[in-house]
Amino acid sequence: MTSPRATPLILVVDDDAELRQMVMAHLSQMHCELLEAPDGDAGLSMIISQQPDLILLDVRMPGLSGWEVAKYVREHEEYNHIGLIMVTGIGENLNGLTSPLYGADEYINKPFQFSELDFKIRKTLAKHRRAAQKT
Repeated sequence: MTSPRATPLILVVDDDAELRQMVMAHLSQMHCELLEAPDGDAGLSMIISQQPDLILLDVRMPGLSGWEVAKYVREHEEYNHIGLIMVTGIGENLNGLTSPLYGADEYINKPFQFSELDFKIRKTLAKHRRAAQKT
């Protein structure tokens, strides 16, 4: 378990470069550090090396899917501190059913409003900070 950073580190994993850049530009206005990955393989590598506080994770990507990345994160105790938000266009019903199965804290359907993204990021970071303080 790592101790929470003063400034959260957020990893954005999405194969849609345009969307990834929009999200990164938006998040740069928040008090956080940012990393990005264009696919699940690069995302998992960054998770292992950088241990972000929060991952925004697409489902359908080349290589490892978002579900496979989420499953890996949740199966390894050393990543319990990481918040996980699935951000995908697979459809609200499918996203709502699968995201909890793979250990996501929250999910957002594409297209989304940045206000919804901000709310879920803050909620997830707060949840994991509280959990870290209890241990």
